[in-house]
Amino acid sequence: MRPPSVDALARSLVDTGLPHPLLVAAARKAIAEAASDHVSDHHIVDRARQHAFVSKRAMLQPVINATGVLLHTNLGRAPLATTTEAVYTNLELDLVSGERGSRHAHAASLLAQLCGAEDAIVVNNCAGAVMLVLAALANGRGAAVSRGELVEIGGGFRVPEVMMQSGAHLVEVGTTNRTRLGDFTTALNNPTHNIALALKVHQSNYRIVGFTQQVSVAEMASLEVPVVADIGSGLIDAACPWLENGPPIWLEGEPAARQCLDAGAALVTFSGDKLFGGPQAGIIAGQAHLVRQCAQHPLARALRPGGLVLGAVQQVALAYLNRNPQAIEFWRMACISPAHLQERAEAIANRANHTTAIRPTPTTAITGGGTLPGVEIPSFGLVLDGNHAAALRAHSPPVVAHVRDDCTWLDLRTVAPSQDEPLTQALRAMA
Repeated sequence: MRPPSVDALARSLVDTGLPHPLLVAAARKAIAEAASDHVSDHHIVDRARQHAFVSKRAMLQPVINATGVLLHTNLGRAPLATTTEAVYTNLELDLVSGERGSRHAHAASLLAQLCGAEDAIVVNNCAGAVMLVLAALANGRGAAVSRGELVEIGGGFRVPEVMMQSGAHLVEVGTTNRTRLGDFTTALNNPTHNIALALKVHQSNYRIVGFTQQVSVAEMASLEVPVVADIGSGLIDAACPWLENGPPIWLEGEPAARQCLDAGAALVTFSGDKLFGGPQAGIIAGQAHLVRQCAQHPLARALRPGGLVLGAVQQVALAYLNRNPQAIEFWRMACISPAHLQERAEAIANRANHTTAIRPTPTTAITGGGTLPGVEIPSFGLVLDGNHAAALRAHSPPVVAHVRDDCTWLDLRTVAPSQDEPLTQALRAMA
């Protein structure tokens, strides 16, 4: 039996919306499989369509996050709306002098003002920020860290390994559960350690409880070396002046950049795509001469972000300065009342007309992204009997839910109001 034409088979898949070269690849793969499996022409078309579908689903695309995890690492953490025209920008041009400028003079200056810092710099992510600080300030020297703060973050990245790549020597102080200021002093007084700085790392994604003791930033500030506070999650100010009602109760105890600097930290480092609510980025803020050392280090060029990221950081920073939390999607989602979410849940359930009962129900959301472990945010959503996660993901746009106790849960705190109708359609399609 003669196989079908590759071109004809590819053209039959044009309704998938994929570029022709990808359709040709799907067609060739299906024909090659058919030759070995001896399948009919009809099955070749089905296989080609399936390969095209798999190719399309593997691409980066919008999804509806109904998991209730506000900073879902697998879904890109903080959602961010950006619009960019195809235009040039003054990325490294000083518009006043007409001379070459610095890409750190735009968003970074706004971040410094937000944090109460003398200066700031933006790099590609928080791990990069920590590595740059250590490379610039402690290369070939010691960096003292409490044993209780030698954390591993998502993807298997460990603080000791980041430190090793920077060229700094890890000096462990204290114990896993109890570290005192005297432990740092003893390490500093040991000349073999040659300590350049003390690093305080926010434990972020876990808690040590019980017989514990930690050294605060204010206490560490009495040491004779700079204190670098890696606060990770990216809370700008514990007072949350951009929120009308102040900080929500679930933020209690979360370290913030402004307060760490006020307490005596020489530098703070944090993520841009967590509680800050911006794009993936790492921010270093603090004393100007230390930020300058970081900016002048050769690694700074390798770790620097492009104009699109810097523009997005600037956009979010301006929203903070304008005290407009509605312009920062994370804070808009985080501050919605459960009562408002309940109204939306009931409306969606009524419109879905599903053969399987869809029950509006109270839920609990979490921040995610390695922040505030164990902290729950009262929320509201929908629950369906049975596991429908795969069917929802197969919809366009895909809906990501979570399954618990053989039920499918959809938390509306992480679903934008504009996504209510697409979510309703996805539920209808399951009927």
